[in-house]
Amino acid sequence: MSTFAIKAASFVLPGATMQGGYLTIADGKFVGWSEEAPDCEIHDLSGCIVGPGLVDTHIHGFYNHATTDRDPAGIDASSVELARRGTTCWLPTTFTESVDQIADSCAAIAAADEGRDESFVGARIGGIYLEGPFFTEAHVGAQNPVYLIDPSVEVFDSWQEKAGGRIVKSALAAEKDGACEYCAALDARGVVTAIGHSDAHHDEALAAVNAGASCFVHTYNGQRGLHHRDPGVTGTAMTTNGTYAEIICDGKHVVPAAIKALVSAKGWEHTVLITDCLGCGGMPEGEYMSGGLPVVMRGGLCYLRDGNSIAGSVLTLAEGVKNMVDWQIVTAEQAIRMATEVAARSARIDDRFGSIKPGRDADLTVFNADMTLAATYVGGTLVK
Repeated sequence: MSTFAIKAASFVLPGATMQGGYLTIADGKFVGWSEEAPDCEIHDLSGCIVGPGLVDTHIHGFYNHATTDRDPAGIDASSVELARRGTTCWLPTTFTESVDQIADSCAAIAAADEGRDESFVGARIGGIYLEGPFFTEAHVGAQNPVYLIDPSVEVFDSWQEKAGGRIVKSALAAEKDGACEYCAALDARGVVTAIGHSDAHHDEALAAVNAGASCFVHTYNGQRGLHHRDPGVTGTAMTTNGTYAEIICDGKHVVPAAIKALVSAKGWEHTVLITDCLGCGGMPEGEYMSGGLPVVMRGGLCYLRDGNSIAGSVLTLAEGVKNMVDWQIVTAEQAIRMATEVAARSARIDDRFGSIKPGRDADLTVFNADMTLAATYVGGTLVK
């Protein structure tokens, strides 16, 4: 591959956002930022903000493909379309299904990852996220209640074997029998545990954090909320040191004022922008299947077909970044970091993703001044 440099208004780098200058890329890898123009081809993106490629740590699929299809080709198709919309890394996220079905989903994701070479231009698989089946029926949401079970390290290990070691995050309800033991065991394995779809009281959620849980699943949604005599899961998310809180930033799952309250309590450095996008993301309105349940997409949101319960979003992460800036909750730099380096850190994949550093794959998301998506690069290749 050739060497080239990008000229832009600003670059969101690990230590600071650099104004102006040039970012050099050689053989698909970052070289570094310089104030002066290097002696190579220049891609002129004047007026744009260049950040690391967006990292979506909670997403079930895209473009009419989902992890529940258990189809490596579908995972690849989702990856290609996600990259066209600004996401360069994702954690394919499973649903609450049978133990064997989840194992097969993990195997399909692993097969998709193993089948790629340098010619593949699409969002990279940063790992696998297990959303379920260790949840409570009180906050089951769009998860299938038929398959709810208690946390089991033995079952997790069987999934991890099928995944080829790719599982990086697993969600559970903190009040389930064996929850603390599960959190401790996965923490020792370097795997994140996230509290969600949970009716836990504050003390129960705090016990799980003390045992090793470090993240909260789509904060506010699918959990015991904040009350002045019982802070619940939401209050625990807001107040625990060093933990990360996911937030679906479509303005529909959570209104902007509530997102602002979370960011004010938690700090942008520990608030993770996610989409929780379903497989019908990127598709026209209509009826689809999601996690084995029928859903209806209308008005930019998915609902369970048998009622008005929200099933999930059809948001892209680039849209979420723009929303956070448009709502004046954070700055453009902070919003980009919340969807890149903070997201990667929350899933413990920041050694590979989420930052522009020399030697890393040149994955970039470029925004116009109004925060609309301008361009995406994967491995130094402009996504078309």
